[in-house]
Amino acid sequence: MEILIVLGLGLAGAVYLTVRSNRPGDTTTRPSQSGVHEKPRLTSNEGRRTSQPQRFDAAHKLPRPEVSIVTGSAYVVDGDTLVIKKTQIRLFGVDAPEMDHPYGKKAKWALVSLCKGQKIRAEVTEQDAHGRAVAKCYLEDGRDLSAEMVKLGLAIDWPKFSGGKYRSMEMPDARKKLWLANARQNGHTGLWKQYEEKQAARKLND
Repeated sequence: MEILIVLGLGLAGAVYLTVRSNRPGDTTTRPSQSGVHEKPRLTSNEGRRTSQPQRFDAAHKLPRPEVSIVTGSAYVVDGDTLVIKKTQIRLFGVDAPEMDHPYGKKAKWALVSLCKGQKIRAEVTEQDAHGRAVAKCYLEDGRDLSAEMVKLGLAIDWPKFSGGKYRSMEMPDARKKLWLANARQNGHTGLWKQYEEKQAARKLND
């Protein structure tokens, strides 16, 4: 009789340990197959909850765009300068002749013709040495005003600022025709002075 009681108690204890070991969230140690007690292993979800959050990597931060947009009708100053909503804007990447230089007036009126009746979109990115905003300017149909002036042969690419973007659009004789603009790009500012002195002398003689 005593033997039966001992066996019964042993069987009940084994059942209790089995049920306890299978309860969710149980953090007590339990014997391994070798008989040595081991700490319970965390599941993948439990591991995520206890891991530290990743630090923000500043190197992955996107730079803040520095482009501002000005839109509206344009008043044309010369072949590469506009005024939109009281903002004086220099066309990006090109050089047109000054008003008193050869083809200067023609360049201005060509730009007037392009802008007439149009809402110009100017994407301003910087200022030039004269304080004018420099902008990529677009017509309502998406045409680039700088490109259009170069295609007409009334402006030339200025690779220092454009990276050569418009050079392939130049008319074959554009740099010969707009020789003062070309001289400025090449640093020959003395030619400007000589030309202006001749013009001033001619006006005196007239």
